[in-house]
Amino acid sequence: MQQHPWEYLSIRILIGWLFVCLLPAVILFWEYILTDNILLTQINSIIASSVALILSLIGLDRLTQFPGQKSMITVLPTLLASGLIVGLVLLVFRVPYSVYYLSLSAVIGLTFCFLSQVFLRSVTQVTIGYVPIGRYQTLLSIKDVRWVKLTKCFQPDSHKRLPFHAVVADFADECLSGEWEQLLAETALQGTPVYNILQVSESLTGRLPIKHLYENNLGSLLPSQSYLLIKRMVDTVVIMMSMPIVMPIALLVVLTIKWEGRHSNSAVLFKQRRIGQGGKLFTMYKFRSMIPSAEDKGAQMAIDADMRVTKFGGFIRKTRLDELPQFINVLKGDMSLIGPRPEQLDFVEQFNDTIPFYRYRHIVKPGISGWAQVMHGYASNEDETKVKLEHDFFYIKNFSLTLDLLIVIKTIQTMMTGFGAR
Repeated sequence: MQQHPWEYLSIRILIGWLFVCLLPAVILFWEYILTDNILLTQINSIIASSVALILSLIGLDRLTQFPGQKSMITVLPTLLASGLIVGLVLLVFRVPYSVYYLSLSAVIGLTFCFLSQVFLRSVTQVTIGYVPIGRYQTLLSIKDVRWVKLTKCFQPDSHKRLPFHAVVADFADECLSGEWEQLLAETALQGTPVYNILQVSESLTGRLPIKHLYENNLGSLLPSQSYLLIKRMVDTVVIMMSMPIVMPIALLVVLTIKWEGRHSNSAVLFKQRRIGQGGKLFTMYKFRSMIPSAEDKGAQMAIDADMRVTKFGGFIRKTRLDELPQFINVLKGDMSLIGPRPEQLDFVEQFNDTIPFYRYRHIVKPGISGWAQVMHGYASNEDETKVKLEHDFFYIKNFSLTLDLLIVIKTIQTMMTGFGAR
C-alpha cells in the first residue's frame, strides 16, 4: 500500500522547518535579511529552533510507534523536553539568542506539532489482510485497524500495489496449505510485509501472550544491562531534583491522613513485604489509604468500590499520591521509577503455580509505575493478572528509554484522570 506523504518523517521535518523556523525569521528579521546584515544572535536562534523542532518530531515519531496510546498526549511533553534540552545548552555555553524569535517559534511549533499529529492520525489507519485460518479471530477484536479477509482467489501479482499495509497469517496452523503459502510468498515478493499472527497481536495490543512464550521469545526478553545501570542513575537524579516539589505535597498528605484517622490512632505509612528483582523480598512503603483492619483476614486484591478504602484514601489512590513514599524504595535500590508493579508474597506464590512464566517478570526491578498500570490499571482477579503480565512481558521485551518516557507521560495522564484506580 502506498504511504501518504505525511507519513514520512523527512517530509514533516521539512514542512515544519519552513513554518516553525523560517517563517518567524522572515517576520522578525526581514530588514536584516534585505540588507544582508544578519546578526550572530539571529543565526543562533534559528539553529536552536531547528534543533528543537527536529528533536520534537523525531521524539513524537518514536513515541507513536508503541501500541495502545493516543499520540496527542505526547505532543506537549515532547516539545517541553526538546525545548529544555536546547535551552540548557544555550544557558550553559552562554550562547546569545533572540527571546522574541524563540517565543514566536515555540508558539508556532506547538501549533504545528498538534496539527501534524491530528492529520497524521487521520491518514494512517492501518489496513491488514488476514488469512482466515487458525487463531485469526483474536485479531478482529483489535480496534483502529481495518481487517480485510483474504481468499485463495486473491492474486498479489495482478496488483501493482497491494491495498494492505501488511498481511498476517497463523504460521503454526496445519491448515495453512501450499496454496496459501504460495500466495503469501508472492505477497512478500510484491513488497508487502507478511507477519505471523503473534507478531501483529503484540505490536497492536502492547501485550506479549503468555501461552506463546517459546524459548526464542524468552531469549529476546533479556533486558539491556547497560540501560539498567543508566536507569538506576536517572532514577536517583530525578528523585533528588523533584524533592522540593514532592516534600510539601507529601507533608500535606501526612497531615490529612493523621486528621482523618485521628480517632483510630492508625499509622500514616503502610508497610508491606513485596517481591523485587530476582525474587528477593523487600519492604515497600505507601501512604495508608485503607482502614487499619483492611488485611486482618489476609492479603486481598483491591476491587471496585472497595469498602476498606477511606475517603481521603480514595483520592490519593486515584491520583497515585499514595505511592510517594516509594521514592525511599527507589533510593534504596529496591525499586525503580518505571517497571512492573511489585506484588505481595502470597499472590506471587499463588501465581507462580497457576500462571506460566510468572517468575520472569522479576528479571527487572519493580516500579512505582509501569506499562501494565497505564494500559490496564489494577487487577482484581487472576484473569486480569494474566493480562497485566502480558503487558509486563511487552515492557521487558521493549525495555528502552523511549518506552520509559512514554510511560512517564501516560502516568501523568493517569494521575489527572484517575484511570484504573481502585
